[in-house]
Amino acid sequence: MADQLGSYTIRSHGMILARLHMYDWIILLLLAVIDGLLNIIEPFHRFVGKDMMTDLRYPMKGNTVPFWAVPLIGIILPWAIFAGIYFKKKNFYDLHHGILGILYSVLITAVITDAIKDGVGRPRPDFFWRCFPDGNDVYDNITTGVICNGVKSVIKEGHKSFPSGHTSWSFAGLGFLAWYLAGKIAAFDRKGHIAKLCIVFLPLLTAALVAVSRVDDYWHHWQDVFAGALIGLTVASFCYLQFFPYPFDGDAWWPHAYTVQVAEERNSRNANSYCVRPTEIETVNIPGRGGITLRDTLSDVESGTGSDRRL
Repeated sequence: MADQLGSYTIRSHGMILARLHMYDWIILLLLAVIDGLLNIIEPFHRFVGKDMMTDLRYPMKGNTVPFWAVPLIGIILPWAIFAGIYFKKKNFYDLHHGILGILYSVLITAVITDAIKDGVGRPRPDFFWRCFPDGNDVYDNITTGVICNGVKSVIKEGHKSFPSGHTSWSFAGLGFLAWYLAGKIAAFDRKGHIAKLCIVFLPLLTAALVAVSRVDDYWHHWQDVFAGALIGLTVASFCYLQFFPYPFDGDAWWPHAYTVQVAEERNSRNANSYCVRPTEIETVNIPGRGGITLRDTLSDVESGTGSDRRL
């Protein structure tokens, strides 16, 4: 149990929440495995004809935001904020649900994104140079479809333009963080402190800049990043509201489960404070003494002696 009402630490509630959400963590691992498989399988190779190459001839560039930086920005950074609030408030419900919620947000988004990537197979804007790294394009004489001579893995990656994974991951993680911060700073408390919105919009701006970089690097079309942002932000919203109230709610600071737990403990303590030891009364008629005596039989049991009151 908690050391005090409203204080729930890793030591007091860590194992309780771990057992309670065991299946959630197992499904989370399953999502990670599914996403790994989606990255291994070959995507659909959409037909690319000679007349389509005009829009797919952008130069190949590196990533302004490398792949390893996306989980750093979208997961590790929010975790650091969650941990900071935990060390200050000592509420493991908030830390656990924040971590679990953002991981679900990112992994559900990743599975949706990669499944659509494999199914659509849209070529990237730099597909020409992936297909013909030497610049000598070759096409089928009948269908005018491309006959690629590039590296197989590079060509495979060239068929994964829609939607943008960098963008969807960023909005899934940072979108969740935006919701979280809105609740923590009471951004919608109707007191008119509009400057709070700057804090809420900062994670979304960061995610938007990641999305813009994907177009600037010619790895994605604008439709790809738009769809990625929509997927990530939608999933983030569902995952946040699964664990936390709306930011304009009166209990927006803490998760639903914590609020329910505190209410139950408070009601239990109030009920115990009004609990009075029951007394069993036995009426005894005593001949010759002209009265009726009330005997506390429960006291007889507890103390071994009777307590009579004459009427």
